[in-house]
Amino acid sequence: MTAVQTHTLDVPGATLTYDVHGDVGGVPLLLFGSPMDARGFAYLAGRFEDRTVVTYDPRGTGRSPRTDPGTEATPEDHAADLAAVIEAVGAGPADLFATSGGAINALALVTARPDLVRTLVAHEPPLAEVLPDREAALAAIADIGETYRASGVGPAMAKFIVLTQWAGPFSPDTASAPGPDPAAFGLPTTDDGSRDDALLGQNLRTSTGYRPDVDALRAAPTRIVLAAGVQSGEQMAARAARALAGRLGIEATEFPSHHGGFMGPEFGFPGDPDGFAVALRAALG
Repeated sequence: MTAVQTHTLDVPGATLTYDVHGDVGGVPLLLFGSPMDARGFAYLAGRFEDRTVVTYDPRGTGRSPRTDPGTEATPEDHAADLAAVIEAVGAGPADLFATSGGAINALALVTARPDLVRTLVAHEPPLAEVLPDREAALAAIADIGETYRASGVGPAMAKFIVLTQWAGPFSPDTASAPGPDPAAFGLPTTDDGSRDDALLGQNLRTSTGYRPDVDALRAAPTRIVLAAGVQSGEQMAARAARALAGRLGIEATEFPSHHGGFMGPEFGFPGDPDGFAVALRAALG
């Protein structure tokens, strides 16, 4: 087993917790998502024992509390956090595997601090702004936010699940469609009154509504790989990965499995972490 050292880091508005797997040396490999915390990357980290791997809990999740948990966080906020973690590790430019909202935050990091990132593998960033059906997608996301503010986690998360599994472009009436029964997804049907959910309250609107700076990304010395799961088909995050790759003048890379293809069985939706690790090694070059 690789030794793991856990550290905390105070940044404006939060205290971050990050883990360093193995001895610091060479080019570190950061594995992260958003709002998923470090636990989701345990299987993948274990397949890179020949490298120094860094995982962390993004602000507002897991072990990284915020000073004001009721406000939204932007990709730029998360990018500043990532820069602080990389600099705290102190090993120079890093390689990044970033998935979902974490991939969006990583794109913001490359835009702001390209000197800190050697290679970025951005896996299925759910960027509504790069889609041809962006207006319908953003309207559906806004409806999830309104549902969350009005009715709480259960009804909003049920709509979110339907949105993430939707295959193909969204129609103009997607936002006005009746919401599914939260109980069908094992979600609460009553509102507990809380409004501090990291996904629904903190990151959803700002993350999906982020508009990547294509010119800055093209000009960066960072090597960027856009990745989409072979089982993700025409789901929003996979479509966005391919759309952004096209804008950057590159081909999207197929990765095994689905949106959580890097995960083991610990959360009940396992992917193919072994196959995923092979694909990630190849993408990192």
